[in-house]
Amino acid sequence: MPRLDLDAIPQINTTSYPPEHAEAVSGRWFRRLAPASGLTHIGASHVVLKPGAWSSHRHWHDGEDEMVVMLSGEAVLVEGGPDETPTRTVLRAGDICTWPAGTGIGHNLCNESQADCSFVAISGGARTGGG
Repeated sequence: MPRLDLDAIPQINTTSYPPEHAEAVSGRWFRRLAPASGLTHIGASHVVLKPGAWSSHRHWHDGEDEMVVMLSGEAVLVEGGPDETPTRTVLRAGDICTWPAGTGIGHNLCNESQADCSFVAISGGARTGGG
């Protein structure tokens, strides 16, 4: 398949969060790469976080592996198990993070900088939910 033309894939910022939790992700813009490329066994999104935006609320996956590859800018990774104080790690272009399915390690990214950041999020496995 030829390279994907990002500009041809609609960029959206919808959320399924209820209104009281939606504000944190209102500056999250994403393009669904898997449907545009015909991929059916993995999910992939190109994500841009505006300053102050979160990728999501902290969550984990029971049945999905997840990988994030930072492309540009800077974000803070917030992660930790349910009984742990979350850790904070600054991520920059070229950094890669992974979360195997079923570990219960909650995670999300927050753009605390003054510039946009971007990353690709890839997931695979049974979409069974999580936290």
